[in-house]
Amino acid sequence: MLLIKLSEQNVKVKKPRPVNLNLQTIRFPLTAIASILHRVSGVITFVAVAILLWLLNLSLSSPEGFTTVVSVTDSVVVTLVLWGILTALFYHIVLGIRHLLMDFGYFEEMETGLASTKVSFVIVAILSVFAGVLVW
Repeated sequence: MLLIKLSEQNVKVKKPRPVNLNLQTIRFPLTAIASILHRVSGVITFVAVAILLWLLNLSLSSPEGFTTVVSVTDSVVVTLVLWGILTALFYHIVLGIRHLLMDFGYFEEMETGLASTKVSFVIVAILSVFAGVLVW
């Protein structure tokens, strides 16, 4: 047992606190994972906007440009990328609304925060299927 002096009193600590944290053993709660993925989806959406604007510019430049864009988007890989972009956008929007509601004071308790995260994941899954239907 280790004794630590904390302002006028001694505190008994069973084991010393770790100096270096092993990040591979830390388990994040579902709400933390949702928040981290919200940031990742924001980066994906930011990069995707540039690609989509380039494709839009190319398609509006001339009839040949439009034909080029149509032929590029007909491939399976590009279709999967477009589906991923739409899914990331839906995720970012839904979780952004959740974060906004949390800024207003809702879903701040542990139980309601976890429940809102699960509901958000279900909504994103439904919208992801909808995006797949749109793209295919």
